[in-house]
Amino acid sequence: MKIRLKKGDTVRVITGKDAGKEGKILQVDRKNGRVIVEGVNMITKHKKANPMGQGGIIHQEAPIHISNVMYLHNGKTTRLGVKVVMEERNGRQKAVRYRVAKSTGEVID
Repeated sequence: MKIRLKKGDTVRVITGKDAGKEGKILQVDRKNGRVIVEGVNMITKHKKANPMGQGGIIHQEAPIHISNVMYLHNGKTTRLGVKVVMEERNGRQKAVRYRVAKSTGEVID
C-alpha cells in the first residue's frame, strides 16, 4: 500500500462516525496503514494515578484507516499522485519526486 500522506497534511474524513471533519495529521503508521488526525475519532481512557502523575479520564485521538481520509487542497478533497522530474543538481542529473494534486495538477511539495 502506497501512503502519500504525511505528518502535518490537512485531511477530511470521508466515512465513519466523524465523516466531514477536518484536521491535521499528527502521526502516520505506515506498517498498519493508519493515521491519527487531530480532533477525530476521540476515545476516552481511564488512567490510574501513580507516583509519576495524576489519574483521571483522558480524551485522546485513536488511529483511523488511511482509506477513510482524503487530502485537502485549497479547501477541496483530492487524490495525490507522484511526479518524477529530472533536475540538475550540483552539475548532475537527478530524479526528483514531487507530490501532485490529481484534481489540479499542482505540485504540493
